[in-house]
Amino acid sequence: MTTKENIEIGIIVALDENNGIGREGNLLCHLPNDLKHFKEVTSGHTVIMGRRTYESLPKGALPNRTNVVVTSNAAENYPGCIVVRSVEEALTRCKESEKIFIMGGGQLYRATFGLADRLYLTRIHHTFSDADTFFPEIDFDEWTLTEKEIHDADNKHRYPYTFLTYRKK
Repeated sequence: MTTKENIEIGIIVALDENNGIGREGNLLCHLPNDLKHFKEVTSGHTVIMGRRTYESLPKGALPNRTNVVVTSNAAENYPGCIVVRSVEEALTRCKESEKIFIMGGGQLYRATFGLADRLYLTRIHHTFSDADTFFPEIDFDEWTLTEKEIHDADNKHRYPYTFLTYRKK
């Protein structure tokens, strides 16, 4: 892998109590405040995603961000995105970025987990039995909790959730 130099690499993900992150190519549930949080954290920065994650976005490339899609088929057309064939190429192409956020999916999280300086987790306090995509196990002894924001379920959020930010020790 490429040396990161002065780039902060964050992983941003919503996951259930069993580290489930998706089912059938979609998020596990709709949490409007999580989408707002995602936008606030990543706006103005670079986001790296896999092909399937890009294809799941309702309006394509995310505004006010440099969008990078990692795919084995670099000939595909992803409007508004930089298309690369590997994580290493993505990091090389983004070496001028101050912050990079890995935003999924499961394969990309597994490939980049060891590179992350920060974790931005939305822990959904529920277990989805039909989850088919999972986030890697986290050894919390390797991370320091720096922010925690607890939210109860409400009329727009079926499940309680917590925003958690960790810094690698």
